[in-house]
Amino acid sequence: MNKVILVGNLTRDPELSTTNSGVSVCRFSIAVQRRFGGDNGPQADFFNIVVWRGQAENCSKFLKKGSKCGVVGRLQNSSYEASDGTKRYTTDIVADEVEFLSSKGSDGADVPSSKPTTQAQTELEPIDDDSLPF
Repeated sequence: MNKVILVGNLTRDPELSTTNSGVSVCRFSIAVQRRFGGDNGPQADFFNIVVWRGQAENCSKFLKKGSKCGVVGRLQNSSYEASDGTKRYTTDIVADEVEFLSSKGSDGADVPSSKPTTQAQTELEPIDDDSLPF
């Protein structure tokens, strides 16, 4: 079983991009405070989050640096070759669910209300899973 549940604050604004096949992907990182701090006060761990499709677009639209969110997903390890020829390894959280936990105005994030005001806010375009690279 590979499941991760985190609650934390964004350390930077989300970065939205699209794959060659047009699928949206959003990347951001969150700081998760440790339950018990060290001698110098509270400590945090930092995690890279990757979100796909319509949820990626929503994260880009409604989250910003400092926003609090909950993430449910899985760990994924990958590697790449750096420009100096060394092999680098990364560990990301691939999110299945992202919940916006900041209230509107608490940190400036424009979190959607529970009742959208227009029909356009409730509809997302369907995504063709056959075009995904994985």
